[in-house]
Amino acid sequence: MLPEPTIAKPVATPALAGWLNIFRPVPAAAALTADSTAIQQQYRIWQRRVLISSIIGYAVFYFVRKNLSIAMPVMEKELGISKAGLGLFLTLHGVLYGVSKFANGFLGDRANARAFMTTGLVCSAVLNLCFGFSSTVIAFGLFWMLNGWFQGMGFPPCARLLTHWFPPKQLATKLSIWNMSHSIGAGVIVVLCGYLVTINWRLCFLVPAAIALVCAFFLWFRLPDTPASVGLPEVEGTQTSHETQPNFRAVLVEKVFRNKYIWLVSVANFFVYTIRYVLLDWGATFLTQTRHIAISHAGWMVAGYEMSGLVGALLAGWMTDRFFGGRAARACVFYMALSGLSIVLFWKNRIPSELLNTGLLCLAGFFIYGPQCLVAVIAANLATKRAAASAVGLTGLFGYASTVLSGVGLGALVQHGGWDAGFASLLLVAVIAMILFVLAWSAKPHGYAT
Repeated sequence: MLPEPTIAKPVATPALAGWLNIFRPVPAAAALTADSTAIQQQYRIWQRRVLISSIIGYAVFYFVRKNLSIAMPVMEKELGISKAGLGLFLTLHGVLYGVSKFANGFLGDRANARAFMTTGLVCSAVLNLCFGFSSTVIAFGLFWMLNGWFQGMGFPPCARLLTHWFPPKQLATKLSIWNMSHSIGAGVIVVLCGYLVTINWRLCFLVPAAIALVCAFFLWFRLPDTPASVGLPEVEGTQTSHETQPNFRAVLVEKVFRNKYIWLVSVANFFVYTIRYVLLDWGATFLTQTRHIAISHAGWMVAGYEMSGLVGALLAGWMTDRFFGGRAARACVFYMALSGLSIVLFWKNRIPSELLNTGLLCLAGFFIYGPQCLVAVIAANLATKRAAASAVGLTGLFGYASTVLSGVGLGALVQHGGWDAGFASLLLVAVIAMILFVLAWSAKPHGYAT
């Protein structure tokens, strides 16, 4: 059993140094005086700590999830595994991940966020070690499928933390900042594995697993749970008529399962994630096989796709709060239209320029990561903090069910019809997602009582 994190007395620091408090013990609010200024100061420290620590933690979840995408071309060559077979690994992992994210969403709304997230990361690290030391297709499939389940323990505690520590009027902006974890984690790991795979493809799993175990200890000592767990009051703007109602099931049914807009964006998320993962999981393979780009260079190009997605998500969150009054579905309509255009440009380009191909791939990343981030904003705000993890889990169930298309579906389609068939289907996917977001245009900014 890991020891409980210690809580020390507050230390005065300059404003800039205050950001470093994520690496220092933070005082319990119960030890503070009733002075509201002091409480607000501690709130700001905890909010920074929650935001940055959860970004780091979730980014490392990607280290033990998206490492396979760079190892795939070498595994295909050395082990003789077909594209359809590799796609099956992705599908088994993704489907179980989606089911896990959905099931763990219910637990995430009521479990301690720190313990929940740390446990999931440790288990994913162990399964990556098992994968790295395996040699049979059955073992690969089993360990990667199980990894999908424990990966589903990563986002629910983050949804719980963000909706408890930040008010609804800030959630789109804060969640878009937090969404950097996706791009940072996937971008760093594809670059790192781009070099590790040239030594031995097994290192793509063993090295990230070691990093994840170290990060798990960091999370255990850095993350809190809710503001109440450290003696702080509830965040402003999140009190509802349900706050005194202990019936979680009633809140879940009313705020999530009877909300047509959460169902609309959940289905839309299926198509958003299809595009996201086709480009992320198959991008390196596409670039090496059709553009004849070295695997280490392709890793950097896919990292660029992720980093541009980071910028696109940040802008999407800011635009939602600044221009759309928190109605994120409206921003998603424009993002999906432009993502479809960027897919066509990347697909049809025949100029053998690494710079141009990188730019077009980055353009696609910029536009697809806006909706990828905002779907969670829509679900979390409509469900309120009482059922945010459950709502986001539902969108995740649909999102990762998309690996049926982006994994084994795309692999089989390309194997028999070529890459043109794959990208034509991807354009259709973008159009369907845009239509679904149009249908959610009238969704309210949040589900709290006014």
